[in-house]
Amino acid sequence: MKYQSQKIALAYFAVAMALFAVQVTIGLIMGWVYVDGNFLSTILPFNIARMLHTNSLIVWLLLGFFGAAYFLIPEEAEREIHSPALAYVQLAILILGTLGVVVTYLFNLFEGNFLLGKEGREFLEQPMWVKAGIVVAALIFLFNVTMTVLKGKKTAITNILLIGLWGLALLFLFAFYNPSNLALDKQYWWFVVHLWVEGVWELIMAAILAYLMLKLTGVDREVVEKWLYVIVATALFSGILGTGHHYYWIGTPGYWQWIGSIFSSFEIVPFFAMMSFAFVMVWKGRRDHPNKAALLWSLGCATLAFFGAGVWGFMHTLHGVNFYTHGTQITAAHGHLAFYGAYVCINLAIITYALPMLRGRDPYNQVLNMASFWLMSGGMVFMTFTLTFAGTVQTHLQRVMGMNYMDVQDQLWIFYAMRFGSGVAVVLGAVLFIYAVMVPRREVIEPGPLAAPAAAE
Repeated sequence: MKYQSQKIALAYFAVAMALFAVQVTIGLIMGWVYVDGNFLSTILPFNIARMLHTNSLIVWLLLGFFGAAYFLIPEEAEREIHSPALAYVQLAILILGTLGVVVTYLFNLFEGNFLLGKEGREFLEQPMWVKAGIVVAALIFLFNVTMTVLKGKKTAITNILLIGLWGLALLFLFAFYNPSNLALDKQYWWFVVHLWVEGVWELIMAAILAYLMLKLTGVDREVVEKWLYVIVATALFSGILGTGHHYYWIGTPGYWQWIGSIFSSFEIVPFFAMMSFAFVMVWKGRRDHPNKAALLWSLGCATLAFFGAGVWGFMHTLHGVNFYTHGTQITAAHGHLAFYGAYVCINLAIITYALPMLRGRDPYNQVLNMASFWLMSGGMVFMTFTLTFAGTVQTHLQRVMGMNYMDVQDQLWIFYAMRFGSGVAVVLGAVLFIYAVMVPRREVIEPGPLAAPAAAE
C-alpha cells in the first residue's frame, strides 16, 4: 500500500461485509418461506424480508464500489484522497441511512408519511429522508474522488470509473420522480434500476476488473486500456436502448418491442468481451502474483457475469419469449446469477486483493478464501438451474395451460426445496469468505535456538 488514505477503504469494506452477511441470511430465510409459507409470517412478513434482502444487497454493493474507488484512485492518480475526513462523514451518513431503513421497514414506522415513511416502489422503498441522505453522501463522494483525480494523474481506469460513479449518482435522482400514471412511473423507474445495473454499474465493474488485471497479471497498461474502452463502448451502446426490454408490457408504444429485442440481444457482447479480456490478460501476463484468491475471484466474476447477465438475460429478452416468461422464476434465475457474477464477485475480488495490504500482511487464508468461492459460486449456479427449471414449468402451466397461480406454486415445491439447499451453500460460503478476509490468522512462531533442546525432547 503506497498511500495512507487508501486505509479509508478498510472501513467501507468492513461495513459492506456486515451488510453482506445480513443480505444472504435474509435471503436464506426467504428461501425457506417458499418451502413453508407461514414461516415467520407474523414476525418478518415476506414483503418486508424482500425489501431488506434487496436493499441490503444494493447498499453493500455500493459500499464496495466506494471502498474500491478509495483504494484504487490514489494509486492511479498518484496522490492521496482529497479529504479523508469527508470520506468518513460520507460513510457515517450511509450507515445512519441504512439503520433508518431497517428500523422503518421492520416496525412499519410512519406508514403513509411522505418524508419519513417507506415508499411502495420496488427497490426504491427507502423513505424520502434516506434518499436525500444518499444524495448528500453521493455528492460528498463525487467531490472527493473527482478532486483527487483532477489534481493527479488521469488514466483510462479512473476516467471510466468516474463516468460510472457520476452516472450512478445522477440516475438515482429519478428515484425522486414518482408520477401518478403507472406506465410513466415504470418508464422512469427503470432509468434507475436498469440503467444502474445494465449501464453505469457495468462501467464501474469494468474499471475495477481492469485495475485487478493490471495488478495481478502485469500486462501492459496500453493493452488493458484498449480492452477497457471496447467493453465500455459496447456496454453503453447496448445497455441504454436495451432498457426497452422492460417497456414491452407496461403501456408504452409497440416499437419498444423491436428496440428492446434488438439492443438487448447485444447486451451479451460486453460481458463476453469482459470474460475474454480477463482470460487473455492472464494468458498474456508476465507476473506470478502471490494473491491467487483475488485472481480466482476476478476470473470467476467475468465468467459468471457472462452466463448470468449475458446468456440467462438473452434467454428471455426477446419480446416473443418474454411474453410468456416475464415475471416468472426464470427472471429470478437471471437476476440472482447476474448480480452475483457481475457485482458480488467483483466486490469480493477487490476486497480479497486489497485487504492484505490494508491490514499490512501477505495474502492470508487463501485456501479458505478460494474454498468460499467454489462453495458460493457452486451454490449460486445450482440455484440458477433450479429456478430456471421452476420457471420453465411455471411458464408452461401458468402462461400456456392457464392454471391458477397458487396451484402452479404447489407444483414447484421440489424446486424451491432444492433452491433452499443451494442457499445454505451460499450462506456457508459467505461466512467462510468473511472469516477468511476479516479474521487474522494466528502467526506460527518458529522455535529459536534456546527452544531447540526442548523441542527435540
